[in-house]
Amino acid sequence: MTGIGSNNINSFQMDVLREIGNIGAGNAATALAKMLDKKIDMSVPITRVMKFSEVSDVLGGAETKVVGILLGMQGDIQGHILFVLTIPSAKLLVNFLMGRESDHMFDFDEMACSALKEIGNILAASYLGALSTLTNLKIMPNVPGLAIDMAGAIISVPAIEFSKNSDSVLYIENEFTYGSESVIGDFFLVPDQDSYYKLLEALGVV
Repeated sequence: MTGIGSNNINSFQMDVLREIGNIGAGNAATALAKMLDKKIDMSVPITRVMKFSEVSDVLGGAETKVVGILLGMQGDIQGHILFVLTIPSAKLLVNFLMGRESDHMFDFDEMACSALKEIGNILAASYLGALSTLTNLKIMPNVPGLAIDMAGAIISVPAIEFSKNSDSVLYIENEFTYGSESVIGDFFLVPDQDSYYKLLEALGVV
């Protein structure tokens, strides 16, 4: 079976993947608004399929420090979903969740990391819920893991495991806003090769 990647996906398949990004982002904005008890607006997400080698660049370079929340996917689809936040966006979300001023300074202690894991879990579940609804496939997230590290190190975990089967990842860039504050969150959906095909087959586009 030929892997579905950035070089061989057609425009119709890409439109379907963009729709997944749109619905998932809408679900995520709604979930985030409920969690933070704030009105959250969302810009139109940017969705594209890219190679693993390009991921660090879209995060600002391999040495850019970011927060990565990684969840495995189980059920009918195997793979990972990775949610990456810039350090300022991660601090802003924690402050919102804790009911503090947006510019409150803090270190990423156990409580802050726990809050970010919960945020990542809820947002990832929003995307997987959109996928499940559109495909009628059973897709569930595993317990999230969190790392605060350089972008190159963060992306290496799913890359090492799945690059031997597929060189591609579905990238969804989101911008959530509350008043003048903005949170940039990047989602990377990394199904294995068979799961990519199963997703598109369930959507009726292969």
